[in-house]
Amino acid sequence: MHALEINGLTKTYGSGTKALDGVDLTVAAGDFFALLGPNGAGKTTVISTLASLVTATAGEVRVFGHDLLRERAKVKGMVGLVPQEFNFNGFVPVQEIVRQQAGFYGVARREASERTAYLLEQLGLADKATAQARQLSGGMKRRLMIARALAHRPSLLVLDEPTAGVDVELRHGMWEFLTRLNREEGVTILLTTHYLEEAEALCRHVAIIQRGKIVVSAPMRELLEQLPEESFVLDLVEPIAHAPTIPGVRLSLLNPGVLELEVRRGQPLDQVFAALHAAGVRVMSLRNKSNRLEALFIKLTGHGVEDKA
Repeated sequence: MHALEINGLTKTYGSGTKALDGVDLTVAAGDFFALLGPNGAGKTTVISTLASLVTATAGEVRVFGHDLLRERAKVKGMVGLVPQEFNFNGFVPVQEIVRQQAGFYGVARREASERTAYLLEQLGLADKATAQARQLSGGMKRRLMIARALAHRPSLLVLDEPTAGVDVELRHGMWEFLTRLNREEGVTILLTTHYLEEAEALCRHVAIIQRGKIVVSAPMRELLEQLPEESFVLDLVEPIAHAPTIPGVRLSLLNPGVLELEVRRGQPLDQVFAALHAAGVRVMSLRNKSNRLEALFIKLTGHGVEDKA
């Protein structure tokens, strides 16, 4: 079953601006899906339409087979939305914000309280349960937004820039929680983000939107295989002062203990490591570079992710 089916979605504002121009998009149930695009490409309009905040000019949206226009209440109950902006009352206690959200969807008070306690614990907010929301740090407010969106047990969680402005440690904690939520509870997740390494690390499928149209939609692995080069990060046993020169290979010294290696896709690494050893460079570990998606994004759109489309 598909969690989300969008067919021919179009949105034209009164000024004549066409924000969406026939968007077609399918997200499988249980998927972790990234919707990427430059600023102004139409990502937020897609999400706002899905959340019933914007009415489309034309097209069809189905969530787990239910038509958004004909079964709006049913669809809203299946979707949890984490918007970009904080939109809760800062003078209300944290636990009450989550519990009230569950109540809005008809969850009984006892169940809502249990669900609230569970979510706050999972998201590291249990010790802030009785604090006013305005007293939270920016990262904690982001996690509160996620807890609130999950209060009514939605089947589809929509995250619009959920880690914007969150420090690295908190961001990785949120990644771990979302991965568990997807893997263990089967919640389908649709993510937009400007952190492309985040999408690459979390998502199994990706779609890129530009000027209101989907320009590519494919499995993440399949998309990354379109890159002609592969990039790796090498952690070194001992620091070095300069990157060695090896024919046919690009080496960059990120810091005295870390090298970046770029080779043609499929090129055997045995000779590269032999040449490094001969140059006196000892490698402790190797991992894929985490922002390969950025190069592909620029190739497909001609824009950086934060550029205007």
